[in-house]
Amino acid sequence: MNLISKTLIAITVLLSFNLCKAQIKNATTEKVKIYGNCGMCETAIEKVGSINKIAKVDWDKDTSMATLTYDEKQTSQEAILKRIALAGYDSEKFLAPNEAYSKLPGCCQYERQAKIPVKTEENKMVMENTPSMPVQQDSNQLQSIFDNYFAIKDALVKTDGSTASEKAKEMLSAINNVKMEKLEMDVHMVWMKVVANLKEDAEHISDTKDAGHQRDHFMTLSKSIYDLIKVAKQETPTFYQFCPMANDGKGANWLSKENSIKNPYYGSQMLTCGKTVETIK
Repeated sequence: MNLISKTLIAITVLLSFNLCKAQIKNATTEKVKIYGNCGMCETAIEKVGSINKIAKVDWDKDTSMATLTYDEKQTSQEAILKRIALAGYDSEKFLAPNEAYSKLPGCCQYERQAKIPVKTEENKMVMENTPSMPVQQDSNQLQSIFDNYFAIKDALVKTDGSTASEKAKEMLSAINNVKMEKLEMDVHMVWMKVVANLKEDAEHISDTKDAGHQRDHFMTLSKSIYDLIKVAKQETPTFYQFCPMANDGKGANWLSKENSIKNPYYGSQMLTCGKTVETIK
């Protein structure tokens, strides 16, 4: 009976693993040691490391070995381990910041291994036990995405669906060229949450010249850009603006380089309808 149970468990695990790989495109699977003690650690490590349809972490508390399955075109082992380190868990490559480790419940505070500290450009303590140089972080690569967003906004102010479509295609190219492992950690975390929606909205805007349909997706595109621009470093202020009439009277936001109102949802019909609700510096 014991043998049968173990066989069934093994089959279940194998089927789950294969299903996970099927759901994640361009799947790469690797094993890495992540330190922890208990079931609470397992839940925390798997939750913070996993991202729907992009990355899956399966951690074994008995061996402290984790199986990482991820889309190699959208993330990396380093990015997954950084997220886990910031949650308080050391791995073979990164030590968690002391503050994050100290916040773990007592049962989760595993015995730590000595490793070499590395400072990121943000002066956050992300520890690495390899002699290789840390990856240079660069959030400026998002600038092309922001520039194309503002170009789409300007085109919609003029109800110019052709230009909006062209700029959305350029935005898609810029999105696909982002090297996530080079993003600063706080930017990286937001990027992983919004990238799927960014692509979807940019694709819809690029696939049509109908300004009405483009404006529908510009609403949700604006939300994703807002989340990104809040954490990315900008040399000049960005103005977050709101029109109460858009979206069938529910209201909708957009971002602008100018404080003056030029409404992308109505164009010349109600060009100055709206107000600035936040200045992002």
